[in-house]
Amino acid sequence: MRMILAPSILAADFARLGEAVGQAASAGAEYIHIDVMDGMFVPSISFGMPAIKGIRPCTDKVFDVHMMVEEPGRYAEAMKEAGADLLCVHQEACRHLDRTLSQIRDLGMKAGVALNPSTPVSALDCILEKVDMVLIMTVNPGFGGQKLIPYTLEKVRQLRRRLDSLGLDKDIEVDGGVTLGNASQVLAAGANILVAGSAVFGGDITENAQAFLRKFEEFSR
Repeated sequence: MRMILAPSILAADFARLGEAVGQAASAGAEYIHIDVMDGMFVPSISFGMPAIKGIRPCTDKVFDVHMMVEEPGRYAEAMKEAGADLLCVHQEACRHLDRTLSQIRDLGMKAGVALNPSTPVSALDCILEKVDMVLIMTVNPGFGGQKLIPYTLEKVRQLRRRLDSLGLDKDIEVDGGVTLGNASQVLAAGANILVAGSAVFGGDITENAQAFLRKFEEFSR
């Protein structure tokens, strides 16, 4: 399965956000991970539609929009208009998850579902066929710069086994505390999309992104 780097712009320099996005894309990142927070589902508040629309001209890479908001279906159409390609919603934030996923797909976006660290993989059994991607949170959502919670990698392994047993070819994304030092461990667990914030945007963006891509090549040998 293709391995993809998804730099999280939450860790970027907001004063030159467009430039940072362009650098990450030019360095080989295929996804740009955008955290949308409402101050209710998680304590923080972050990017909204104007910010996403503002950086959309900076790259044609996939905008992987992570909706850390209550009832995210309310914003699906606006996110599509702003430039989202993939909309990932939290299982814990959707009263009617099946309906929300259908809404996202009907708008022409890919649909993802995220699970908080303490939410079991089994919570998605009924809707796995309807998703393009499952995001396993490896930290508690809401803040950048946290350390990966070790037990969450077992959830990645469980999910990959479950998908394989059902014959489903789905992406597994991991978000939280991903570094060059643990990237191989995350990939070995079964993830193929790695979200990295400070590990990409903290320092030389091009050098950091390309280091992850080299790690992907080493792992696939």
